[in-house]
Parts: sequence; structure tokens; C-alpha cells
Amino acid sequence: MVESVKIGHSDVVANPLGLGTNAVGGHNLFPDLKDEDGIKLVKAALDNGINLLDTAYVYGLGHSEELVGQAIKDYDRHKIVIATKGAHDFSTGEEVINNDPKFLTDQVNKSLKRLGTDYIDIYYIHFPDHDTPKAEAVGALQKLREEGKIRSIGISNFSLDQIKEANADGYVDVVEDEFSLLHQDHLTEGMLDYLHDNQISFVPYFPLASGLLTGKYVKDVSFPEDDIRSQIADFKEPRYSSILDAVDKVRDIADAHHATVAQTILAWYLKNPLISVVIPGAKKAKQVIANAKAMDITLTDDEYQTIELAFNHFKNTKSGKSLKDPD
Repeated sequence: MVESVKIGHSDVVANPLGLGTNAVGGHNLFPDLKDEDGIKLVKAALDNGINLLDTAYVYGLGHSEELVGQAIKDYDRHKIVIATKGAHDFSTGEEVINNDPKFLTDQVNKSLKRLGTDYIDIYYIHFPDHDTPKAEAVGALQKLREEGKIRSIGISNFSLDQIKEANADGYVDVVEDEFSLLHQDHLTEGMLDYLHDNQISFVPYFPLASGLLTGKYVKDVSFPEDDIRSQIADFKEPRYSSILDAVDKVRDIADAHHATVAQTILAWYLKNPLISVVIPGAKKAKQVIANAKAMDITLTDDEYQTIELAFNHFKNTKSGKSLKDPD
């Protein structure tokens, strides 16, 4: 089993494989979600050694937080690490990103009620806005930490320059952003080095790249225009075939560990010294149970390097993000 990790400068400790819960109550993101399935998903995670649950207000406009809160009622709250995020403001009837200290404070208080808890282990500013000084926004979270309402401070989807501005007072504990073997911009641009040097944890989302790193895709397929994958560069040629060629090089390593490609890729993240916690999402409990088995895989240094080399050429291709940030 892998060892637990400390989040930034805080006293929050989590297992290095978490659960992304955008499919738990995220009815605005996915069709045909059932609340009972979402609750089962969270419980399956907790029952299989996954103790960090990553949610956000914008996942179902609070409904994901509500379901997470319901799911954890029968568990020891002190053994669970809850991470949630806020910044989306719909008060005008339109979606606006808002980092104003008063708004963030209000969001934290509302998240506490939806989650049914008196503290949040990690609270992220979900996206940066255009106007609020970054250190001022983080300062609002620091006050909430001093009040005991949150235990650690995170920022999500911030550029390196924005991270430096936000961390002016040294309050930032953790950064969450898209990163995978296919999207390594943060490595080549120096973000991960900055985080490492400043004892800031890094939590990548989309680690399996919309399923492309699970080994389930084959060549010579096309996606209709109403399929979101048709809008993502990873699913367009010639990049798509190049990705599948790299994934094929992982199969022998997976077989040696009697594991799936997805489990082996997750084990690579768990061994990566620049990554603290990886948070693959899931729609079904059986997917969570399968992902949890990645914590039982110990890659050798040679296997780790083989996987890194298989995807090395993606470091030289600036990929950007899979989906656009909201303005």
C-alpha cells in the first residue's frame, strides 16, 4: 500500500488516490445521473481505502456536496478528507466567476451546510476572476482557516503567475489543475517545480484524459458533433492515434502486475514525486473499486521510466486544456 501524504503546510493528511465527484449529483454536467448511484459511488470509495472526496459547488449547483454529505453520515468524519471548490456566481442569472472575499466567505458557509459538516479539509478557489487581487482572495480563506471552518487553502485552474500572486503571503497549500501524461504543460513551463520548491501540494484532475489512458479506445473511430469528445484535441487525428500508440506500450507492464492499463497509469501518478493526490472520477461504484486497486501496485523504477518515455513526446507539444475555462 502507498503511504498517506500531507497537504501543503497544513495538517491535512490523505491517501494519495482520491475520488473526483463531478458525476455525483452533477446533473448539469452529465445526463441521467441517479442520486442513489452517486451515494453508492462515494461509499464504495470510502470502503476501499479512498478517503479524499473532491467536489465543488458547480457540480450540480450544490447537489454534489449534498450527496457527499449524505454518503458520509455513517462514517467517521475525522477519517475523511473533503475538498470542495467555489467561484461560480449565478446571482445575476448568468454564470460569473467571482473571487470577492465576501462572496468566497458566503460560499464556504453554504458549502458547510450542504455537506452537513462544521469544517472543510481543503477549500479551493475554483477559477480565478479578472478583478480580485489573488492574495486578497486567498486572505479571505486564511481568515476562515483561523476560524476553523477550513483546514487548508487551495486554488484551482490558476496560471503560474497567478499562483505566485495568490501565494504572496505563503498561505496556499495546494493547487489543482489539469495534468496527465498527455497534458504536461505545467511540467515544462515550471509550475510543478515552483510548487515543489514552495511545499505546495499538486492535485491533477483528468488524470485518465477522458478515458484515453484507460486502454479502452481503438483507432479508426469518429465522434459525432454532439459528442463532447469531438471538441477535444486529444480525440482528433493525428494526435488521437499517437496517444493510442503510447498507451499500447503500457500494456505489457499492466499484464506483469495483473492489472489494467488504467490501474497502471494511476500507479505511475502515485509514484510521481511531483504529485500529491490524484483524483480520477467515476460514474459507477465498480470503477471506483477498480481504481482503488492502483494503490496496491508498486512500479519498479524501470517500469516508471518506460511509461514516462512512452509519453515523452507529449512534453514537447503544448496541449492546453481539454475544455475551456469559464470567463
